[in-house]
Amino acid sequence: MVDAAFLAGASLAALDAIARENPPWSGVWRQRLALQAAAASLRLIGRREDQNQLRDVQLLRRPGDDPGPAGRVLLAWRQLVARSPDFSPDAIARAAAGFGLVLNAAEFAALADRAIEATRSDRTAIVALAELTERVVRVRPDAEVLALWLADAVLAQKLKWPVPVPLVTSAILDPNARRGAAGKRPRPGGEGWQQALALAYAQAAAGAIDLAGELARRAEVLQAAAPKLRAKGSGAVIVALLSEDALASSANIGGISDRGLRRLFDRLVALGALRELSGRPTFRIYGL
Repeated sequence: MVDAAFLAGASLAALDAIARENPPWSGVWRQRLALQAAAASLRLIGRREDQNQLRDVQLLRRPGDDPGPAGRVLLAWRQLVARSPDFSPDAIARAAAGFGLVLNAAEFAALADRAIEATRSDRTAIVALAELTERVVRVRPDAEVLALWLADAVLAQKLKWPVPVPLVTSAILDPNARRGAAGKRPRPGGEGWQQALALAYAQAAAGAIDLAGELARRAEVLQAAAPKLRAKGSGAVIVALLSEDALASSANIGGISDRGLRRLFDRLVALGALRELSGRPTFRIYGL
């Protein structure tokens, strides 16, 4: 357990500077981690939508359309990264609804109390989070994804990060996390859960650092390309690209027409400052 806890502590300490600094590209960084967490959450609850399909649900549906079960899971994770750590009963209720859980008022209050207790615990972060997730699934055995969502929210509060960083859900599904001869996936309350959680956070934090480095380089290229853009409203597009995981070519930004926005995106792609993410000739999606 000492090695796993050490690895988790070292990785989270390295991540701490990025999470606190909030560089200009921190929005797209957190949104992309939220996308990864949503895709992993869907696998945990037995659905198969991947990141590309989640992007389509988020960006191509019409205003007011029901995002469907997969879209609601993504919205729950986007909720986590939209503001400072919030595990009030209302916040938990919104996240639970996104994950398809029906809880009563007493259960929401109990989960909020357990989250607050975890933030005030004088135990190490990993121990407190392991205990929190175990207590959540004792209240609701079908709430594993919500437990992991709460763990990331509480971790941000304990480390005094201004906004949570989705981490552990994606790493918990890694094949290297499986245990025993049967290769069982670690679960809250299961054998070796605390060690598995520590290793998952170590791996997830390292992955988040790598992603941050990649996005920092891409953001630098994007910002360097900005003076070459002549389209009115291009400044607003640059800001949006640094804030969101991806944008559709039909997005309403800066008062630019659909055609003008497509031309602007194509120009940025040609400059090597942007990528087209869908691989389609129509309904295209762009991001760092």
